[in-house]
Amino acid sequence: MKKVKISLDAMGGDYAPRIVVDGAAEAKIRYPDIEFIFFGKKNLLQPLIKEKKNLLESKIIHTNEFIKSNDKPSNVIRKGANTSMALAIKSVKNQESDALVSAGNTGALMAFSKLFLKTISGINRPAIAACFPSKQGEVCMLDLGANIECDKNNLIQFALMGQAFAKIVIGIKNPKVSLLNIGEEEIKGLSYIQDASTSLKSLNNIINYCGYIEGDRITDGLVDVIVTDGFTGNIALKTAEGTASFFTNSLKDSLKKSIFSKLGYFLAKRSLEGFRAHMDPRKYNGAVFLGLNGIAVKSHGGTDAFGFANAIGVAYDMAKYNFIDELQQKLSVTTKYLS
Repeated sequence: MKKVKISLDAMGGDYAPRIVVDGAAEAKIRYPDIEFIFFGKKNLLQPLIKEKKNLLESKIIHTNEFIKSNDKPSNVIRKGANTSMALAIKSVKNQESDALVSAGNTGALMAFSKLFLKTISGINRPAIAACFPSKQGEVCMLDLGANIECDKNNLIQFALMGQAFAKIVIGIKNPKVSLLNIGEEEIKGLSYIQDASTSLKSLNNIINYCGYIEGDRITDGLVDVIVTDGFTGNIALKTAEGTASFFTNSLKDSLKKSIFSKLGYFLAKRSLEGFRAHMDPRKYNGAVFLGLNGIAVKSHGGTDAFGFANAIGVAYDMAKYNFIDELQQKLSVTTKYLS
């Protein structure tokens, strides 16, 4: 069985390197055919790895340099070539590993990924994609902040990337794709969104396009992939995160108010725990820079071992099931629709 080799930026994130090592050990239990290369301070990593019997064969590439969360991408690009993040990305570029995962500085990770990995032929701009909960399971959304402005071609490419991502990572055979818009009628929305919709309808033999979807139906589970520009996508993501946090905190406060509410919690405990598990952001950890000649996954910087293991799982699935090959096959038959 061919091993899947994952490079880890061991110094990225709020609780690195401990969480990176703990997450890797948990991921190794889920995926026995995975191998790791840790990039970071050897004196910190060695004792942590020695605690994990299933990681003893892992490789450590030593570097004292790492990127801080508040470092500016422009400065990092000039001076950070030997940081743990940069070296992890270079290992993917040099085909020494199949994918990389970092919980470090998002801007720096995107800048280095674009610099070293480049974009796939046929993709104008990479996009950030991630999954979050819906009524039917999971929904994938992109772009979540990489591209403030987009045109028709970008949206078509995002749709193709999102479909391939949902197929491999979520496991949906024929993912349903929609464009985020201010209404479901064909006359609604900006002209480039309408143009993209028209072209996507013409691609019905290779993409399961289902028209427009409005913001209040993102989590209804009607579709599997939602496509938008990075400005709108990032606002939608942050709004959803804020709403979920408000709802969760309000529910906790309500359940503590009286003896009767505490009794109600006890009676509904199993259902509430199931709800919490479905909404747990750690379960959906792992945003991906789609459209690059290599797999780069961004973990939330403040996650724990469970969340980091899930980000590794996203990288593993994309590498194991040949995401880039899947995407290139789709791009090869859609060139005539891009103008």
